[in-house]
Amino acid sequence: QVQLVESGGASVQSGGSLTLSCQDSTNTIDRGCMGWFRQVPGKEREGVASMSYIGTATYTEAVKGRFTIYRDNIKKTVSLQMESLKPEDTAVYYCAAADGWLYTCPEENGEYNYWGQGTQVTVSS
Repeated sequence: QVQLVESGGASVQSGGSLTLSCQDSTNTIDRGCMGWFRQVPGKEREGVASMSYIGTATYTEAVKGRFTIYRDNIKKTVSLQMESLKPEDTAVYYCAAADGWLYTCPEENGEYNYWGQGTQVTVSS
């Protein structure tokens, strides 16, 4: 049973923009933290952006000023708007949900209860 479904991945040129979307059927968006992660082959999955239930957003240093996480509680979606994309942003992007995290988001990937299947983002130079 798929509970988080990502969409929006594509191939773009360096400097381009993409918006990823995650449909949440777990309803964690109503009571917890939602996050975006990315992974390239041979490397650990890294956190990109997260938003707590109360709306506090955090970003990894590499994407600050370029990526924006936002959510639509009515549509049950959390999105990642990515601008000024660089080749090093190339990865599989995953949506994740951490139930019960109201004021902050987990620092450990293992604290996230649900994961999507991932969507590929490729940025060419």
